Amino acid sequence: MDIENRKSKTRRIREWFNRKNKRADAYQWNEVSDDSEDDSLDDDLVRSLEIDPCIFTNELRIFVGTWNVAGRSPVGSLAVDVNEWLNLKDAADMYVLGFQEIVPLKTKNVIGVEDPTEATNWNLLIGKTLNDKYGCPWLTPMLNPISSENYHFVRFPGFGRRASFSGHSGFTGPELSKAQHEGEAYGGSKYKLMASKKMVGVFISVWMKKEFLTKYCISDVKVSSVACGIMGYLGNKGSVSVSMSIEGTSFCFIAAHLASGEKRGDEGRRNHQVSEIFRRTSFPRSSEDDDNPHPITILGHDRIFWFGDLNYRLYQDNILAKEFIKKQDWKALQEFDQLRKELEDGGVFEGWREGNIEFAPTYKYSSANCNRYTAGLPGRSGEKQRTPAWCDRILWYGKGVRQLSYFRSESKFSDHRPVSALFSIPIEVMKVTNPRKVFPTGTFLPMPSGKLEPIDSKGGARSTLLSLISKESVKGIGSLP
Repeated sequence: MDIENRKSKTRRIREWFNRKNKRADAYQWNEVSDDSEDDSLDDDLVRSLEIDPCIFTNELRIFVGTWNVAGRSPVGSLAVDVNEWLNLKDAADMYVLGFQEIVPLKTKNVIGVEDPTEATNWNLLIGKTLNDKYGCPWLTPMLNPISSENYHFVRFPGFGRRASFSGHSGFTGPELSKAQHEGEAYGGSKYKLMASKKMVGVFISVWMKKEFLTKYCISDVKVSSVACGIMGYLGNKGSVSVSMSIEGTSFCFIAAHLASGEKRGDEGRRNHQVSEIFRRTSFPRSSEDDDNPHPITILGHDRIFWFGDLNYRLYQDNILAKEFIKKQDWKALQEFDQLRKELEDGGVFEGWREGNIEFAPTYKYSSANCNRYTAGLPGRSGEKQRTPAWCDRILWYGKGVRQLSYFRSESKFSDHRPVSALFSIPIEVMKVTNPRKVFPTGTFLPMPSGKLEPIDSKGGARSTLLSLISKESVKGIGSLP
């Protein structure tokens, strides 16, 4: 039993160092001890360290939002609406935002070449809203927007090596120099764009507090898209997803836009698209990944969030639906909600959860910039008459997820109202405690600066090991040169 416990401890320590060091430059932990066929060196290392690895839990606050913007471009006056939607009075550690119809779903947009203009405009507005509150000018890492399957990230000076990403920098040559210069001049911003992906009108944008990039090991940031609209393969409907790992916890965020229609039987098309997204979403390994396996499929992740214009309607006619809305009897109205029935019956999203809905249906409002649903209004040119419904939803899957709030905002920008939820999620962080002996010569250790420093022949490090050793002097460590 002792041998098994030692091997388990060794394996977890090795994985922890792999996440921290991430093959940084020429200094690789794997050069020291990453031979799966030889446990003896690892066992000696554990005995030499005489450490007690401790796994503790931190709480991460994640804001998830979804908004169908009806094909409209962001305008300057929309900043007030976005600020209200993001609820910055109760700021989160991460913002994960999903949009639908950021471009009109016309033929040229559906079958033409992807144009990143609108995605960039939305990112600019989001970044400005998140960072202006703190007096920080926003430095966009997307001067040269990228539409490939892998997100590309520029690490500004001072980020250290805790965060690591798949792909290459979106900047090249003069653009990189300019971005770095601006980063030094303005001191960076509070929130950084971590991932962004557009497919026709579906768009996802993920932001994180800058301080978290040095506080936690963030790795394997990947994106994926699935088109399942016209003929089952065009991008007017489908999903864009982001996968990432924070310390030892893997996350997957899926922003989706499913088939429309309020006739009986239309929910079957939506269910089929959900199944296709589960089946076809993939985050394959690349040559730039570390040695730790990361989830390839949606359900392989620890914590999963699925959100968007899911388009599930009410099994109810307009007159009765509006009676419930007038009384604000949301519980009674939910008895007719298609998605709630699917969750209960296990038709789709078996085992998934959604918070209590205590707000009015989010669709479909009149385009005349008012708070009136289209159903029952005198016919307007080109405006569809639809029974009100909760089309815009946020679901989650995984242990330990705690929803703190679930609400809609009141922007009149489109015929949908934006919806958001705030979550508290535990993440496991491994911490080395009780170090009593020095690391062997030749070991490379992560320093607070983010650099990897070698242990010299005397057994001392070339920097203070604040991240691994207490501030007290440790017997056996040689003097620093």
